Amino acid sequence: MEIDFDKIKVIAFDADDTLWVNEPYFREAEHEVARLLSAYETENKINQELYRVEIANLKHYGYGVKAFILSMVELAVEISNQKVPAKVIDEILGIGKDMLQKPIELLDGVEEVLKELQGKYRLIVATKGDLLDQERKLEKSGLLKYFHHVEVMSDKKESDYVKIVNHLDIECEAFLMIGNSLKSDILPLVEIGASAIHIPYHTTWLHEQVNELECSKESYKTFKNIKELIAIAQ
Repeated sequence: MEIDFDKIKVIAFDADDTLWVNEPYFREAEHEVARLLSAYETENKINQELYRVEIANLKHYGYGVKAFILSMVELAVEISNQKVPAKVIDEILGIGKDMLQKPIELLDGVEEVLKELQGKYRLIVATKGDLLDQERKLEKSGLLKYFHHVEVMSDKKESDYVKIVNHLDIECEAFLMIGNSLKSDILPLVEIGASAIHIPYHTTWLHEQVNELECSKESYKTFKNIKELIAIAQ
């Protein structure tokens, strides 16, 4: 797929694992929780059950670290048959608070790309997660100055993107989305007639994974590094 940049007016960026490091912190937290709950189950089983609880809770809590904390606590209560010590719950809460205080580690080339594109296109952030946490990360990242608009979305389905496009008062063909998740950042855009660039990250949450063999790669572009955007957006 070739992107006609003469038609593009808005370029949207996913945040977590597109602009900065995020998912590895969740993997670290899962490992720590498995250690705390090792008296009740194996690490593999604990990870499976935590994922099950997270997915069941999406409709209640949505995405983000705070939702993850609640799911970790619920798992601890459930897997211990309500016998988990208060000290363990306190440590789980500590893991969550530590995640919320992580330094922002920008991915390679991100600020260079934003500097190059600013002024040529309207740049926005379109990301999932907890509003307060994402606002905090954007502020700490030093990237907020590059963006015309920030949208923290409860979900990333086709209808959610159509709302953004309508809010920006543009046609879908004028919208380009860049992100690491095929499920959330790429395929919905293809369906509404917008453009999309997939930049894979080395680790992806199971819920965001799709079978790439079932995706038509002719409908979107794939980059190894965000800096490739500079060359084609001239």
